[in-house]
Amino acid sequence: MRNEMTLEFLSVSENESLARVSVAAFISQINPTMEELTDIKTVVSEAVTNAIIHGYEDRKDQKVMLYCSIEDEQIEIVIKDEGHGIENVDVAREPLYTSKPEWERSGMGFTIMENFMDKVDIQSEPGAGTTVRMTKQLTSTRALCN
Repeated sequence: MRNEMTLEFLSVSENESLARVSVAAFISQINPTMEELTDIKTVVSEAVTNAIIHGYEDRKDQKVMLYCSIEDEQIEIVIKDEGHGIENVDVAREPLYTSKPEWERSGMGFTIMENFMDKVDIQSEPGAGTTVRMTKQLTSTRALCN
């Protein structure tokens, strides 16, 4: 089975929950385990929050794009912004790194994404934005029942 969806929304923090719930509802058609569903909701939250807070610095008039596809039991999630971009992606991927230490954030967003997903690819260009592409092979409950 192949399916996909695209969602575009304004960069307001309230839309983080919209993105999380939309992806969860979309992937529910392949019957993920509760753990997989929780992990995916978490990585979507992290990526969207990064786009809003770091990409756009809470400018609420910008757009975040979310793309999700399913092929068999593999999902791909793409979160894209056209904000500030990341100067050094390798440094940004380090645990506890944050570009806003004054906000008392943990700096674990990319680490969480990498731990919960099979693959995380981050493409970023300063001044042009960031694209986070994540994939995961699910063990659907449909497969467990057979």
